[in-house]
Parts: sequence; C-alpha cells; structure tokens
Amino acid sequence: MGIYILRRMISAIAVMVMVGVFIFLLLRLAPGDPAAIIAGPTATEQMIAGLREQLGLNEALPVQFVHWALSILGGDFGTSIFTGRPVLELLSQRLEPTIALSILTLVLSVTIGVSFGILAAWRAGGLVDNALAAFAALGFSVPVFVVGYFLVYLFAIRMHSLPVQGYVPIDHGVAPWVVHLILPTVTLSVPYTAFIARITRASMLEVLSEDYMRTAAAKGASSYAMLFHHALKNAGVPIITVIGLSFAGLISGVVLTETVFNIPGIGRLVVDAINNRDYPIIQSVLILVSGLYVLINLTVDLAYTLIDPRIRY
Repeated sequence: MGIYILRRMISAIAVMVMVGVFIFLLLRLAPGDPAAIIAGPTATEQMIAGLREQLGLNEALPVQFVHWALSILGGDFGTSIFTGRPVLELLSQRLEPTIALSILTLVLSVTIGVSFGILAAWRAGGLVDNALAAFAALGFSVPVFVVGYFLVYLFAIRMHSLPVQGYVPIDHGVAPWVVHLILPTVTLSVPYTAFIARITRASMLEVLSEDYMRTAAAKGASSYAMLFHHALKNAGVPIITVIGLSFAGLISGVVLTETVFNIPGIGRLVVDAINNRDYPIIQSVLILVSGLYVLINLTVDLAYTLIDPRIRY
C-alpha cells in the first residue's frame, strides 16, 4: 500500500512539473505583447521597452521560468499587470462564489445522478430507465449556456421567481445566498447529473448480472442489501472515477455559468485576464486548477484501493 501511494505521488509531482512548463510556454509563445497592451496604442518603442524590462519580459525564457517557479513554490503568485494588486488577493476575493457554485453543483449532481442511476438499473427497461435515457441524451447534447438562458427566461423573466444574476455572500444570509445560486447550480449540474447517472446505471447493470448477485437473491437477500451492500460497492470504481472527472470538468463549466449569471467568481477573473494578457493571473489560475485536477485524480486513485484491494498490487 505504501509503495502504491508513493508511486502515485511521484507521478503526480512529475505531471505538475510538465504542466507548469506547458502553461509557461503556452502563454509566452502566444502572439501579443502585454507590455504594448498596457502601454496603449500611443506608446513609443522606448516606453514599451522600459515596461518590458520592468515586468521582466526581456529576460530569457528559462530565466523567466525559474523565477516564476521559485515564486510559486514560495507562495508568491505575483502581481497583476493591470491592477498592480497581488494575485492571491484578487483570487481570494473571487474564490467564495466559485467554490460555492462548484460544491453545490457536485453535491446535487452526485446525489441525483447516483440515485437515479441505481433506480434505473434496478428497474431496467421501465419508466424511470426510459426517462433517464431521455434526460441523459438531452443533458449531453445541450450546451450549458443554452440551459442557463432557458432557465433565466423561464424562472426569472416569465415567472419572476428567482434572481437572474449576481451573487450574495453567505455572511449576508443563508436564504439570499441559496436563492442566488439555485439557477446557476441547476444549470451547471445538468450535464454532470446525466453523465453520473448513465455511468452508475451501466456499472450497476453489469454487477447485477453477476452470478453472485443471483445467488444472493436466491438466498433471500433484501433489495436494499443487494443494491447497496453488494452491487453498489462492487460498481464503485467507475462511479468514483466519473465523479472525479465531473469535479475536474466543472472548471470549464463554471466559466460559462459565471458569465451567463454575472457571478463575480474566478471564471470571470480569468476571462478578463485573458482579454488583458495579464500573465500573472492566467498562470496562477491555471497552475492552481491543474494542481487541483491532479490532486483529485490522486485522491480517486487512492480511493480505488479502499473499494478494490486488488488495485494495490
């Protein structure tokens, strides 16, 4: 077990190093000069050159990468080129809406997706199974922003029952906080609920068709025991995998959802930083998101060993 964990951690560190190099080179080699953008269209070449020297953009790429990597390891994510404020300060101000939206979406998606997947597998071919198939096809095919605009039209414009945009911090009251997150959470959870439900159904059907499940039924095991004590545990590996992938996939969905509902989260911050070529913000967000992605995959891999001990060897 210890060797397995050590091997997975070494792999995660190697992946993060490669991701860091890729992020750094991707931004530096992309067309566009942030110094020229900051200086404005009326700036002279001398002004642009001075600004490049001030920002350290005139140094060799390896030197820039070493400085950036050492700063990241030391907890210094740099200063925004446009605002002049520390990147960590900007991220901390935008973190709460994004975390709240992501966690609520994941909880809703996992709860509904796993529940309906189990029920559809238990009653395969029935009404719930057919309804799940239709919902999954719809959830996979309709983009998140289309779902968002539809819900805005239905609940905000037509019914006037829910707020259409903005975010209320939780310290201003739980009720306003929840109300402002209902539409964004439902919008973002649609594709992930469909994804988790379909994988859960397929995994449960495969396990339910095994001989030991028929033996348990012949011995008089209850439906609850068969579904949750036997089938769900043995079908857990692909279900945990898809939950981990869904959490990592929330990153792209959050950007679109925050844009549709005008939520001042990290997604909006990244969009603004990309438009302004604000390297420190873009690099910091990408490296943090990549680190979170790798951490989730590592956690999922370690969770496998709790479900199926054979994976340890």
